[in-house]
Amino acid sequence: MEDIVLKANRRVVIGKQVNTLRRSGQLPAVLYGRHVDSMTIALDMKEASRVLEKLSSSALIVVEVDGQRHLALVREKQRNPILGSLRHVDFQALSLTEKVRANVSIHLVGESPAVETYFGILVTSMEQLEVESLPRALPERIAVDVSGLVEIGDAIHVRDLLLAEGVEVLEDPDAVIVVVTAPIAEEVIEEEVAEAVTGVEPEVIERGKREEEEEE
Repeated sequence: MEDIVLKANRRVVIGKQVNTLRRSGQLPAVLYGRHVDSMTIALDMKEASRVLEKLSSSALIVVEVDGQRHLALVREKQRNPILGSLRHVDFQALSLTEKVRANVSIHLVGESPAVETYFGILVTSMEQLEVESLPRALPERIAVDVSGLVEIGDAIHVRDLLLAEGVEVLEDPDAVIVVVTAPIAEEVIEEEVAEAVTGVEPEVIERGKREEEEEE
């Protein structure tokens, strides 16, 4: 797969003055890592926004600074709280020979027979998993097949996952990723509501009568 490349330039503008960069169509960022000197950089706002919106949290990207390429992960994206537009990005430069940790999103695939047969409800407990591997082995997403969930109560745990060689999951093996739960019938909900109402109203009315009698 061909690398995604974003071109950047070193910048000397820092602090509150970075707003001038944004107004000129540039996105302030920082690149850091064990084997590179941390540097403040600027990217084309339009191009960077288009590319970064499509990347998963574990996708690799090449940041080219003044002609020198750095394989990196996006570690943080700061956004405008109102507009949602990017304001700043942190890139971590990686070494191809050193393992790295990243959060990988979970993607459910297939259909659970328990949902179709018993009208069960799929409840997802985890949306991503922290894994460790060499950079080129990092999965962009982890597919979890739910077609084996046949009965109500069936679940998939972290220990059930089969990942590529060299990829280690750093989560609790017993943690539940997805489980099929039974639907709550409308009749049960109505009964619970009715019990709550009939159980409260007489008590409130009786208490009100006692208070009126005491006042008299």
